[in-house]
Amino acid sequence: MTTQPEKSVRTLRVGEQVRHVLSEILQRGDVHDDTLASHLVSITEVRMSPDLRHATVFVKPLLGRDEEAVLKALRTNTAYLQREVATRVKMKYAARLKFLADESFDEGSHIDALLRRPEVARDLDGE
Repeated sequence: MTTQPEKSVRTLRVGEQVRHVLSEILQRGDVHDDTLASHLVSITEVRMSPDLRHATVFVKPLLGRDEEAVLKALRTNTAYLQREVATRVKMKYAARLKFLADESFDEGSHIDALLRRPEVARDLDGE
């Protein structure tokens, strides 16, 4: 069993700052992209590497619609977003952004559906 290294307070704090900056940029419509303009996108989490040079950005479009198109638009505009983050978040190096779909909501829905199945509910009622 492999264990992940414990995240430092600094990487968590910087990840939150990057998340807030990206959310603000997308909310204000600073990115001139038709796909991003027509979709509400949530930045659910930003995970920073220990050296703060890489940021994995987890995103979820509203209702999960057009997820691939939104990811493609974000990846197309990565250079602009990296530049904006570097300007607004004062760090020694500009973090390289990598956009991924956030699957945690889908996993949570799947687990909820499993727990609501009659045979599982029956077993849980016995406790």
